[in-house]
Amino acid sequence: MDRQLLRAYVAHLATVGRTDGPRPAGYARVSIVRKLTALRTFYNFLVQEGWFKSTPVPSARSFPVKVERPLPTFLVEGEAKRLLAATDEDETPEGLRARAIMELLYASGVRLAELHGMNLGDVHHGRREILVRGKGDKERWVLYGEEAAEALDQYLSDGRPQLAGGSETDAPLFVNRYGKRLSRRSIQKVVSDYAARAGLKEGIHPHTLRHSFASHMLEGDADLRVIQELLGHSSVSTTQIYTHITKQEARRAYMDFHPLATSAGDTPAADDKSADA
Repeated sequence: MDRQLLRAYVAHLATVGRTDGPRPAGYARVSIVRKLTALRTFYNFLVQEGWFKSTPVPSARSFPVKVERPLPTFLVEGEAKRLLAATDEDETPEGLRARAIMELLYASGVRLAELHGMNLGDVHHGRREILVRGKGDKERWVLYGEEAAEALDQYLSDGRPQLAGGSETDAPLFVNRYGKRLSRRSIQKVVSDYAARAGLKEGIHPHTLRHSFASHMLEGDADLRVIQELLGHSSVSTTQIYTHITKQEARRAYMDFHPLATSAGDTPAADDKSADA
């Protein structure tokens, strides 16, 4: 194994025919990187065992293939309002639960797993704060606003008792009709179902609301470090991806609305006359 053979292996992975999926040929970049990572780990083991002096597989930063990090999808403010409004007419216990779920997801920016793990004792109603347990069991406090507070209070007073959930502090916050903790899959379905009712594009999931929370906070000139703390990111570099989103949206808005954004050849004749006037 050497660098030349490694590159030949990568080229093979990129072009090999596949019969186990919809792609006609070649592995996706993320799959190639995963295979190279496993290969590097294996050679590190061989170095430890004395079979090699050093690993022929470079670090991930020097891999001969790079994975482009896609920008997260999010809702514009009007879409977020439409999604939340889609639950207003549903006064059933399930409807009240759905409204509280989506209000909290958008108001606090929590992850799906964090919302799923919330207990009654984690909510501090007076301060409108919730103690959540993020990745690596790291605890942090998240905030929620007035509308989310109203939705949560109504769910706890009129919705949750009818779903037969316990009232102990360690009892789950969101329960199903059997009084058990609502599953992550059910929370995902709540979001996707009401997104469809609101007429939004397909693919809306709980993390879309987390991305929307961060993007709208940044658009409102919130400090990046504050957003990092609220999201529970260990590094601010992870939070910085939302600055790319706002730049992208700013460019799109400029191209759509500024009168000089397009070339003269693309400008309608009527616009030319008004410009001359």
